[in-house]
Amino acid sequence: MTDEAQAKNEFVNGKASLVEYMEAGCKPKESWRIGTEHEKFAYHLADLSPLDYEGPTGVRAFLDGLTRYEWTPVLENGNPIALSKLDGSFISLEPAGQIELSGAAVETIHQTCDEVTGHLQQVKAIARDLGIGFIGLGYHPKWVSANQPWMPKGRYKIMRKYMPQKGGLGLEMMQNTCTVQVNLDFESEAAMVEMYRISLALQPVATALWANSPFKQGKPVGYLSYRSHIWTDTDPDRSGMLPFVFEDGFGFERYVDYLLDMPMYFVYRDGTYIDAAGQSFRDFMDGKLPALPGEKPLMSDWIDHMSTAFPEVRLKQFLEMRGTDGGPWSRLCALPAFWVGLLYDSEARAAAWDLVKDWSIDELQSLRDEVPRKALTTPFRNRTLKEVALDALQISHKGLQNRERFDTLGMDETHFLKPMFQTAHSGLTPADELLAAYEGRWEGSIDPVFQEYPY
Repeated sequence: MTDEAQAKNEFVNGKASLVEYMEAGCKPKESWRIGTEHEKFAYHLADLSPLDYEGPTGVRAFLDGLTRYEWTPVLENGNPIALSKLDGSFISLEPAGQIELSGAAVETIHQTCDEVTGHLQQVKAIARDLGIGFIGLGYHPKWVSANQPWMPKGRYKIMRKYMPQKGGLGLEMMQNTCTVQVNLDFESEAAMVEMYRISLALQPVATALWANSPFKQGKPVGYLSYRSHIWTDTDPDRSGMLPFVFEDGFGFERYVDYLLDMPMYFVYRDGTYIDAAGQSFRDFMDGKLPALPGEKPLMSDWIDHMSTAFPEVRLKQFLEMRGTDGGPWSRLCALPAFWVGLLYDSEARAAAWDLVKDWSIDELQSLRDEVPRKALTTPFRNRTLKEVALDALQISHKGLQNRERFDTLGMDETHFLKPMFQTAHSGLTPADELLAAYEGRWEGSIDPVFQEYPY
């Protein structure tokens, strides 16, 4: 058993051990890595319908096809529900069969973009054989939740039952959304706090730049990022802007307290997910969890619990930037470039903090509330978010220049930001482009999006 696996099987020894687990994520700067995750919708080319799990052209057949590329199946109750590789990369299923790549931890944007490109090439090869397609959008543009399948994963069954008790849009979040996110390291608690505050403050800017979900059930829904809006009515216990991150004294312990106050979803034992929805991890630590009376949690239970928090930026042993819609190929590489440029260079990070340090909690919440509808036209102080986005992109560009990470052609990482500068200068998001097509050459039909915007 590896040291990591052994640690997961150890019992939680009070709150202090949870704080120590978070602290163990600190890494020297030379060991910092970049992890990129992205989700995409699968559909049958013949009728644009979503894929069931079973069947000759279903999700299971797709996963089986990918094993030709040295992916190893991960089974749950005999069903392949994910694929893994020795480099730490992972392909998993979201609730309605959205396919997610969780990339390996790599050193440069060049590497993460190569990984994304290689993955999409593999996906397209299998899709061609099965007569299916993939598209990157933040929200499914055509089908309602009732038309979407459910994947055979035990945790989703529990979440599916619990979500409607906490918000009106939780099931839409599970079945109809896709995102792209970036995972980044920190060297100390102080660095984590600064990075967390910067990334949380600028998350609405990223949401605006990558806004790509203007449709629902085949028609404009009134939002440029409907996916982002959905999170405002999913589960207030585990989502949002987390004002306490900006309060004095914030650190690992304060975040642990937040997670301990957040209700549980489940406990995983012997291959089965046990329903603990709404129950308390604090009670679990005292041996008083109703779902498992007398038992106390393993560290693996804490790791599972951390994964059920859904704020705009999530802390584990690294930081996850979670605020952006799924999108086209080039923007999958642009997102890690944006955040790495802002946070992995000390000069850029100082400039980014200087940009946001006097933003109030009320202003941040107002941005969070307005951006899903208005994106880059959202008013902010005496200007719009378009100008703020350009400032942030300039800082990121400088940070990438300072990193001096070159590819085999001698190009640094700054070129990955090009599509975002185009968006910011024009003020037109991907969602604006989709709406213009819908109202113009598509003549009010949503179906052409599957022909013009697939991977």
